[in-house]
Amino acid sequence: MCFHTSTTHKTKKLEAYFKVKLNTESIRPIFDIPNYHLNGFSHPNMLIIPQEKSQVLAPGVWGIVPSNKKADEIKDYYKEAVKYGGGLNARSEKLFQHYMYRESVMTKRCIIPVNGFYEPHEHKKKKYPFYIQGKDKEPLALAGIYSVIDTYITFSILTKAASPLFEKIHNTKKRQPVIIDAEHIQNWLSKDLSQEEIITILDEFYPEDKLDAYTVSKDLFSPKVDSNTEAIIEKVEYAELNEVF
Repeated sequence: MCFHTSTTHKTKKLEAYFKVKLNTESIRPIFDIPNYHLNGFSHPNMLIIPQEKSQVLAPGVWGIVPSNKKADEIKDYYKEAVKYGGGLNARSEKLFQHYMYRESVMTKRCIIPVNGFYEPHEHKKKKYPFYIQGKDKEPLALAGIYSVIDTYITFSILTKAASPLFEKIHNTKKRQPVIIDAEHIQNWLSKDLSQEEIITILDEFYPEDKLDAYTVSKDLFSPKVDSNTEAIIEKVEYAELNEVF
């Protein structure tokens, strides 16, 4: 699963790295503000690269909403959908069966640029948050699907069965987000992919040796603490996990 992310790169960095352009200059100051912890259940605005305009970065709301909804129905939909995960994640194995996902999978795939993301590890019935980022500190490209509702884009991050690294970290659900290697981004956004080609991309694992994963403060889980601070991505060691990692 992937319900918590970090987006701290400036928009110009994202434009250069992904070879895209922000779709509206007026939003640049908004998205240049670093977000060290974005909780998906607050349905934040994040930048995505949409398949239909793969040359731009566009704002989207995290949490996919069926395309037959109207803009003024989005908030009510989120209240109802919270019991189903709020549309934050979409299981890649169900892309071609789920009524909502199959509307998007062929023509509305996207990339969600992040600095990193958080996953929980359970040890003796206690949860410990891990932060995962690229070892080179460059942006990571998460695979997603989206819907368009009036002037809004709503999106979901795709997940898959965990690789050995993520199976060890996310040891209860054993899931992970789909990370697209830089050289395959344009292929993922291509309009010409077949169902079989999409599945092939989803089945590929991002190289684990390119990732850095470490434990951070449990403040990440606390609703009473403002965890959207730079301190939240700092390493915190837990002696009780030494026997596991």
